[in-house]
Amino acid sequence: MVNTQKILSNLPSVDSVLSLLQKETNIPKFLIVLSAREVLSEKREEILNKKEFLEKIDRAKVMEEIKKRALKKSDLKLKKVINATGIVIHTNLGRSILEEEVLKNIVQVGGSYSNLEFDIEKKKRGKRNEVIESVVCDISGAESAFVVNNNAAAVLLVLDTFAKGKEVIISRGELVEIGGSFRIPDIMQKSGSYLIEVGTTNRTHLKDYEKALSDNTSCFLKVHKSNYFVGGFTKEVSLKEIVALGKKYKKLVIEDLGSGTFIDFSKYGILKEPTVQESVKAGADIITFSGDKLLGGPQAGIIVGKKKYINLIKENPLARAVRIDKLTLSALETTLKLYYEEEEAIKRIPTLKMITMPIEEINRKANKFLNCLKKNKSKTIESKKIKLTSYIGGGAFPTLSLESVCVALKIKNFSTSELDFKMRSFKVPVIGRIENDFFIIDFRCVKDEEIKVVSDYILNIDLCT
Repeated sequence: MVNTQKILSNLPSVDSVLSLLQKETNIPKFLIVLSAREVLSEKREEILNKKEFLEKIDRAKVMEEIKKRALKKSDLKLKKVINATGIVIHTNLGRSILEEEVLKNIVQVGGSYSNLEFDIEKKKRGKRNEVIESVVCDISGAESAFVVNNNAAAVLLVLDTFAKGKEVIISRGELVEIGGSFRIPDIMQKSGSYLIEVGTTNRTHLKDYEKALSDNTSCFLKVHKSNYFVGGFTKEVSLKEIVALGKKYKKLVIEDLGSGTFIDFSKYGILKEPTVQESVKAGADIITFSGDKLLGGPQAGIIVGKKKYINLIKENPLARAVRIDKLTLSALETTLKLYYEEEEAIKRIPTLKMITMPIEEINRKANKFLNCLKKNKSKTIESKKIKLTSYIGGGAFPTLSLESVCVALKIKNFSTSELDFKMRSFKVPVIGRIENDFFIIDFRCVKDEEIKVVSDYILNIDLCT
C-alpha cells in the first residue's frame, strides 16, 4: 500500500528551494518562493489524487521544475523577435519598427526630464500637442493638427466632438472592420452618433448621399478601404465630390484614411495609395490616419484639418483620455522630420525601406544565410532558395504582393511543425511561416545582423538531432 504521507514528506521545503536557487541564480526571491509554492502545491495534489505512485520523489527534478518556472516568470513577456514572415507591417509583431535616430531620441527623452508641457522661451506651461503640430502641418499642408494614441481613438474623438446625437452619412461599402474586431459602426455608436448607410456594398452614387440628408445630419464620413478591395461592378464617390456636396449643404466632411501615407508609392513601382497631402488638397475638413503603419512611426492617431475644427477637438474633455505620452511624441516627431526629404525617409525609415527594397538586396541576404549554413557542411539540413511573395500588411495595399526571396528549410528527424516550434523557443524567437511542409524564412524583413543569429539557431537544432 502506498504511504502517501511518506511520499509527501520527500518533497523539498520552500526554504530549502530558496536557499539553493538563490545561490545558483539571480532570480528574485519573490519569484522563487512563488514558483516553489505553485509547483509543490501541484505535486501534492498529484500525490493525493493517486496520480503519483512513486515511493520516493526525485527532488532534483522537482527543483529543476521550480527553477524553470521561476526563470520563465522573471523573463520579459514583451520581447524582441525576428520577423521572417515577409509581412512588413505585421500587426501581431508590433507593426512598424523604428529608425535608429528615433530610438536614440526616445532614450534621451525617457531617461531625463523634458519640455513636454513647458514653454522654454516663455518660461511658462505649454501644451504637449505643440511639440508635434507644426511638423505634421509642414508635411501634410494642413492648417492644424492634433495627435492621439491611435486612429480608432482619433475617429472616436472627432465624431464625439461633432456628431454626438446627430446623423453621420457613410457608404455601405466603407463600413470596414479595422482589426482587432474594431468596426466603424461600433466606434460611431460609442461616439453617440447615428449611422446612416447609403448605397450598396459595391456601388454608391453622389445622389445617395444627397437623398440621405436631414436636419439632423452633422457630417459626411468617408472611410478609405485600406484593408480590403471590392472589384467588378463598382462605383465609389470621390472625396472631391463629397467635399463639393459638403460645401453646398454646409456639412462637415471627415475622411478616415486608416493607414495614411505621406509618400506616393506609385513612384517606386508600387500601387498608388491616397496620400494625406492629397486629402488635404481635396478640401476635407478633418482627416484621420495612423502613425504606426505606412508612416513607419509609433502607434498614434493623427488628426489634421481646418484650424477652427481642430481647435474644437482639442477642447473636448475626451482628448485628455486619449492623449499620447512623451515617448510616443518623441518617436513621432523624430520619424516625421525624416519626411522633410523624401529620399531620406525611403532610405532610413525601416517600413519604407523594406517595402521598396530591391529584389537584389533580398537575394543577397538569402545568399549570406545559405553561406553561413554551408560552412558547417551539415548532412541533415535541407535548404533551398525559392521565390515567394511578401506582403505589406497592416491594413494597407490589400491586393498587393511583393516578390521576395526565401529559404525553405527541413532538418532530418524533425517535423516542420517541430522546427517551427524550436525556432520560436529561442531567446530571440524567429517567426517564420510553413508552406508545402517546409519552414520558410523570408528575408525581406530580416536585418543583416540577424542573419547569423538565425543560421546559428538552425545549426544548434541540427546538433541536437
